[in-house]
Amino acid sequence: MSVISGSGGRVGRRRAGGVALLLLLLSESSAQSPRWNRLVFRADVRPRWSADGSSFWYRVRTGPEAWEYVRVCAVTGERRTGPDLASLGLWPPPPRKSSELDRVRRPTRHTGPETTIRFSNATPRRVELFWLNADGEPVSYGGVASGGEMVLQSFEGHVWLVRDAEQREDLAVVEAATEETVIAVDGPGRAPSPQVGGALQGGSPDGRWQAWVDRHRVWLRDLRDGSVRQLATGRDGEPAWDPLVQWSPDSTAFVVSHGRPVPARTIPLMETTPAGARPPRVIRVPYRKPGDPLPQAVPVLFRITQTGAHQWVAIETPLATNAARETLHIPVRWAADGREFYFDHDQRGHQVYRVLAVGARDAAVRCVVEETSPTFIDVAHKTWRHWLDRSNELIWMSERDGWCHLWLYDVRAGRPIRQLTRGEWVVREVLRVDEAAREVWFLASGLRAGEDPYHRHLCRVDLDGGEVVRLTEADGDHEIEFSPGGEWFVARWSRPDNPPVCELRRARDGRLVAVLERADISALLAAGWTLPERVRAPGRDGRTEIWGVVIRPARFDPQATYPVVEHVYAGPHGHHAPARFELLEREHEIANLGFVVVLADGMGTNHRGKRFHDVCWKNLRDGGFPDRIAWLRSVGATRPWMDLRRVGIYGGSAGGQNAVRALLDHADVYSVAVADCGCHDNRMDKRWWNEQWMGWPVDESYERSSNIADAHRLRGHLLLIVGELDRNVDPASTYQLVGALQRAARPFEFMPIIGAGHGAAETPYGAELRAAFLSRHLLRPAAPSTR
Repeated sequence: MSVISGSGGRVGRRRAGGVALLLLLLSESSAQSPRWNRLVFRADVRPRWSADGSSFWYRVRTGPEAWEYVRVCAVTGERRTGPDLASLGLWPPPPRKSSELDRVRRPTRHTGPETTIRFSNATPRRVELFWLNADGEPVSYGGVASGGEMVLQSFEGHVWLVRDAEQREDLAVVEAATEETVIAVDGPGRAPSPQVGGALQGGSPDGRWQAWVDRHRVWLRDLRDGSVRQLATGRDGEPAWDPLVQWSPDSTAFVVSHGRPVPARTIPLMETTPAGARPPRVIRVPYRKPGDPLPQAVPVLFRITQTGAHQWVAIETPLATNAARETLHIPVRWAADGREFYFDHDQRGHQVYRVLAVGARDAAVRCVVEETSPTFIDVAHKTWRHWLDRSNELIWMSERDGWCHLWLYDVRAGRPIRQLTRGEWVVREVLRVDEAAREVWFLASGLRAGEDPYHRHLCRVDLDGGEVVRLTEADGDHEIEFSPGGEWFVARWSRPDNPPVCELRRARDGRLVAVLERADISALLAAGWTLPERVRAPGRDGRTEIWGVVIRPARFDPQATYPVVEHVYAGPHGHHAPARFELLEREHEIANLGFVVVLADGMGTNHRGKRFHDVCWKNLRDGGFPDRIAWLRSVGATRPWMDLRRVGIYGGSAGGQNAVRALLDHADVYSVAVADCGCHDNRMDKRWWNEQWMGWPVDESYERSSNIADAHRLRGHLLLIVGELDRNVDPASTYQLVGALQRAARPFEFMPIIGAGHGAAETPYGAELRAAFLSRHLLRPAAPSTR
């Protein structure tokens, strides 16, 4: 999305001298500095493959406003370039008409490479253009008069809305493509399909039956004669049936979930300044918190005879009690022959996870896969599976040996056939399964000693046994895109200190066919951007390597000393310090004020094996601080320009919790912290995220990790920021910390951002306030200038 510069927030000149000047410089630089992502050229390849998969073309940026088109023969690697598609013997697709598009608003969920989108208005009235942001909210980008045209800078994957400016009617919604998207606005597009009678209806695969839920009962229609009957059960009359009907492939049975609805608690958000200068209003948001009751739905099996007679069985089994599911809906998967269906059971507390099979004829329940852990099972990232219907096998992901690997299961026997991958490294993502060849392609990290353990490499393994074959070789993090038939792949690899390289490789053996592009960052460096330095050093145990990056200011003087600022986010769901090339614009902006900025991942974060990850269990207080502090001291010992007597820290969300914890437990290292929208007590935050790492039931470990409970321990300078309309982390978490600090008579500063949601410190006002606070407390007058 191109951003239209506005005046934005301005922090008032409440303080004399350096701080006021600093804020003025920040405001001016944010409005005038070039967009760094427009200064990286030849960095990305998004192939558009031919129908037979033997060739592809792509468009690549070669300058601020310059593009080149490239056509590649996949067999030989031969490249042909030209200024447009026609010069390569290709033709761009015709303009898309708005009347042929739908009008369903949807949020932007993906940001790809920069591109353009062109609108021409053939209607008799002016139209307005809006970008639909990640929340689905429209952001205005102006309008186009009748007969006019507008070209907007966008990103592949961004969603745009076209509206009739006079009649206020949505005309079309379109998603930007990698190549230029051309939209001819000729009238309204397709309207959303109306919902039928408020009831979700499901037809059987053979077209004979139609089943649906209505008036708290299950109904069946015979499509041959139109007759309708209620499928009576002992669970009728309660508003507790899930509306989705899930039919067997042979049309003899279906499953509908049933449970006791448990309305989610709501949290109040105060919108103090609604649009139009209306009085403040309270918004109530559904929000389950740790320990809240859950519906406990069960699948109900209906068997249908040719005459329409039915039997029903509620699948209540000791193998599926106390589920962690928040809704009534239980997704099921039917076997290809319809003899049984499968559903997952994640037991609350995430220490038991099962894939269960239920017989369609006898409703007998058995276990196909069972995972147990004395700590937690990472259900969001480590329960991937792929069903092989022809052989009645299942490819399953598991950490049961301490590392995330793939296993092959016999579905009917409910036992593993073999472990497909093994070793002190992890499978990160499965990209492709070739069932005919019985091969799996996946990304793995930690494969090579001495390489960044977060670098992903493409590998292949045979389902019938054999060694893992690594198909990429560069020392970098790899992103992979296969050709339609899987014969070739395009690999884009990079490191924080190495801009992207795009390669074409053969999928069978990884042989390099051609280097397609090497990113050009010369303009970026000329604009003052600096390459991060990758650094590894031992963590708390003196053995485990911790990896991170060091970012120096643009006008770096090795003879000077600089205070250090850490950007922290220790959420256990992932790893967060960069392993690939990223612009890290906010970090560079802070560094250019006269800081050295650091990012690193300590124990308790993901993708380094179970022992590394388990440090977080019932212990979010730890936050990896012992590892990052050991890393920081080791890094600073050989870099005299890092002043470890002046160390600050900032973070948002889980990073906000971490930033406050730095001043509660580690004030001997950190003296300044800025915490944005932090989950300062895990009992106050959303249920699903916190029970995953802190467990269930809620116990004293939640109290031990609470910043609010430890507010009296605060030392150092603290700034708390929160958005009043944060729907992600309950703003009351920050307000309650404010209250605890006041009761403990601890000095701190607090700034709610009016009208902001989650990530309030990333608003112009919040970002300027954060920079000013760090500068006021960490920069000495003699610190080197960056302006």
